[in-house]
Amino acid sequence: MSRVQSLTLAMAGVALLAPSAPPTTAPQPRTEPAARRTAPTPAAPAGARTDPAPRHVTPPSAVTTPDGAPTDEPAARLTDPAPAATTRAGTRTEPAARLTDPAPAATTPAEAPAGEPAARRTAPVSAADLLAKVRTCVPVSRGRYREDHGAKATVPVCGTRDAVFWKADMDIDCDGRPGPRCNARTDPYFSSSTAFVQSDGRPLSSEETPYVVVPAPSTVWNHRSHGVRGGSVVAVVYRDRVRYGVVGDTGPADVIGEASYAMAESLGIDPDPRGGGTPSGVTYIVFRNSRVTPIEDHRAAVTAGERLARRFVDADG
Repeated sequence: MSRVQSLTLAMAGVALLAPSAPPTTAPQPRTEPAARRTAPTPAAPAGARTDPAPRHVTPPSAVTTPDGAPTDEPAARLTDPAPAATTRAGTRTEPAARLTDPAPAATTPAEAPAGEPAARRTAPVSAADLLAKVRTCVPVSRGRYREDHGAKATVPVCGTRDAVFWKADMDIDCDGRPGPRCNARTDPYFSSSTAFVQSDGRPLSSEETPYVVVPAPSTVWNHRSHGVRGGSVVAVVYRDRVRYGVVGDTGPADVIGEASYAMAESLGIDPDPRGGGTPSGVTYIVFRNSRVTPIEDHRAAVTAGERLARRFVDADG
């Protein structure tokens, strides 16, 4: 082999061993999908609430909530149910989305018989209410009574199915258990006894117990024959005032119109046994077959009186 041929073969071998030339244009890097360019969100702990990744969108303008208050929440979030609210009393209310349900009908504090106006069921019986029921007199007495000794007898005892009543003056009966205002020094006609006594056997106290006096039984009228006795419930009306008490004593058989110191004082009438009382304008209503026990329990008398007065006023006839 000649020297030229050897050189040619050597160069050919070098060409075979050398790397091929790179392409004219460099290859572009591989494009990954957009979802692959973001690192995966780490898993949230079990039971925890996860929020979606922020969206690369322009936030919408402020939205007005149903109550008119602006909010920066996007509209999509307004569909989430509102958290349950708690009232002051601690009662859980429905979410805001439920507020469109019709509200239940309101109820009154206490249910009452149908057909009766609520105002009438709760309002106390007035003087006018009672006087309207005793405007007409059907006499149950066989004669009339005097208002004072020596006066003409002009006052009948009238009756209805539920009560007896009369209209007269008011003299002050200070009889009974002595006290600082009712005793032999303050009342020249004082008596330390009453026809009806307390549960402990002592006489009533005119200063403490609002009571009325009925005439002693006679041919004119016997109160016992008409459901009246010691402890019977009484309503006394003077001007625009109504006071409740009991039958607590009996008086002269021919005189009517007398009540205790406490009853007169509660009505705004001068209770002085010497010169107090009033010459007219008092209506006495005794509810038949009623009784307060013990007789000195004034609170029980008021409770029973209010109930019986309401029944009397609401009764037909």
